[in-house]
Amino acid sequence: MELSILLAEQILSMFLTMIVGYIIVKIGLFKETDSKIISNMVVYICSPCVIIDAFQIELTDDKLQGLLIAVVAAICVHIVMIGGTKLMEKPLHFNRIEKASVIYSNSGYLLIPLVGNVLGKEWVFYTTAYNLVQTVLLWTHAVGIISKKDEKNYKEIFLNPNMIAMFLGMLMFISRIRLPQVIGTCVSSFGDMISSASMLVIGMVIGNVDLKWVFRQKRPYLICFIRLIFYPVIGAVAFGVLGSMEIHPDAEYILMIVFLATAAPVAAMVTQLAQIYDQDAKYASVINVMSVIFCIITMPCMVMLYESFF
Repeated sequence: MELSILLAEQILSMFLTMIVGYIIVKIGLFKETDSKIISNMVVYICSPCVIIDAFQIELTDDKLQGLLIAVVAAICVHIVMIGGTKLMEKPLHFNRIEKASVIYSNSGYLLIPLVGNVLGKEWVFYTTAYNLVQTVLLWTHAVGIISKKDEKNYKEIFLNPNMIAMFLGMLMFISRIRLPQVIGTCVSSFGDMISSASMLVIGMVIGNVDLKWVFRQKRPYLICFIRLIFYPVIGAVAFGVLGSMEIHPDAEYILMIVFLATAAPVAAMVTQLAQIYDQDAKYASVINVMSVIFCIITMPCMVMLYESFF
């Protein structure tokens, strides 16, 4: 219960930062297009710094086993969501944007700052597992869904700055290389910016969106229900049972991190891919905005359900 309350407080705090971004666009202090500059800073500087900083920990068998558990759990989550969405596709008449929105979550912008602020910086290490799996699938499976092409952009996968940071971080972790104090402080400082900067971007993006019009749309409610409640409930039960089996000393929190990614709102990358491949980017942004707002309530409730197993 305490953790779910702490999570709710943190999400609310991040939501207030998002409101600041929304307001500065509404009053004309910034333009919505200015958010791209901050977004690039988050993607190319802050996020890689967070990942590298997360690997600056002592190498132990428990850490390696925990990371492996997180990777396997992330793979299983995506198998279930991809398979489940495939089964629901015809009965619920999903279009390409809806399928991608149901499967892929905002595991970067939201998960890393949430875990760092709620559980502590030392736990951010395990967020790399879900991000690794999802990054690979975004540039293969998600691109295939949205573009309707059997396209596997391996260059985008391996040259993604976050993937490079994961490989570098893992290399330093395994070889026990520690950054010099001056460089380490610089890396940590950029990493500390990710929470406020990423939520500011989301707020600025929706600055020109008519929220009344957004909430008059009906289909996004169904997509948000599946993304924020249906799949997370399945995950809460599965991870709750698995975590109580004591497969690892920190299994409860390792699986909770994967679970938080599962319960997160729709990935902003879906909207970006829709723009790239000339799909309905406006509809994708509507689903994204709705899911971000609803997650303020749904994520703490899902964590409360997960915690009930312990």
